[in-house]
Amino acid sequence: MARKILMLCGDYAEDYETMVPFQTLLAVGHTVHAVAPDKKAGDWIHTAIHDFEGAQTYSEKPGHRFTLNANFADVRPEAYDALVIPGGRAPEYLRMHSRVVEIARHFLATDKPLAAVCHGAQLLAATGLLKGRKVSAYPACQVEVELAGAEYMGIPVDQAVTDRNLVTAPAWPAHPAWLSQFLVVLGTRIEH
Repeated sequence: MARKILMLCGDYAEDYETMVPFQTLLAVGHTVHAVAPDKKAGDWIHTAIHDFEGAQTYSEKPGHRFTLNANFADVRPEAYDALVIPGGRAPEYLRMHSRVVEIARHFLATDKPLAAVCHGAQLLAATGLLKGRKVSAYPACQVEVELAGAEYMGIPVDQAVTDRNLVTAPAWPAHPAWLSQFLVVLGTRIEH
């Protein structure tokens, strides 16, 4: 069954963590509405490419322009079956936008499928609804996850964690595991 999925985006979201889930979910037949605060369909966001090159943290390079396909002002979370939160720097400031937090809170409160990767946990923590959940995220977000009352899952960078409706992962190398687990939560069947 095709699902209607909302994706919360913002400038300097991680390029792969925005593009890959958007395209993957479309490819398997779901509808995905990518939105960002104060933007409408046809507007775009900057993305950033984060890479792991042996430094103490990731490096950052300019990514692609990602075109949004729906209007943020029109979002009614109850009209969506699931939510995707890309990582990168966007969640850092999106969590300061009360409407974005309210939207994310809706999906946690109603146990609808929700996938967050990397720094997406910063937005989840802002909802106040992570207590008792198992959450993976980029390691720099461990403190916020734990302060929100969740159990931080320090898993390999290419793995993901499912806790009921919530699928989380540390970074884009986890896309195969993260998206596979999210498709299971969505009830998506792919037959070979």
